[in-house]
Amino acid sequence: MQKITALILTLIMTGCAFPGVYKINVQQGNVLTDEELTSLAEGMSRSQVHSLLGTPLMTNPADPSREYYVYTFQQSGGDIEEQRVIVYYENNQYSYYEAQLLEETPAY
Repeated sequence: MQKITALILTLIMTGCAFPGVYKINVQQGNVLTDEELTSLAEGMSRSQVHSLLGTPLMTNPADPSREYYVYTFQQSGGDIEEQRVIVYYENNQYSYYEAQLLEETPAY
C-alpha cells in the first residue's frame, strides 16, 4: 500500500513540473511609440492628449499634474519588460513628458 501511495505521489509531483506546459505571452497597459510621443505639442488639453495616447494607467489623486502610462510585457513566463511614460501638465495644459521606452515594443 505504501509503494502505491509513493508511486501516485511521484506521478502527481512530476505532472506539476511537466516541461511541455504552454505559457502565454502577457501584455498589459498602454502601448506607446516614439512617434505618438513626438506628436504631443505643448499647450494641448488633457482630452487631446488622451485621444492621442489613450487613457492613462495611473493618476495621482494628490498631484493631478502627472499622468502615468505604463506598459509591461512578459513572454512565455520569462522576465517582465516594462516601459514608463510620465506626462506632466501645468494648468491642465500639456507641458512635457519623461519616457523610458523599450527598444522594441513586442506587442502582438
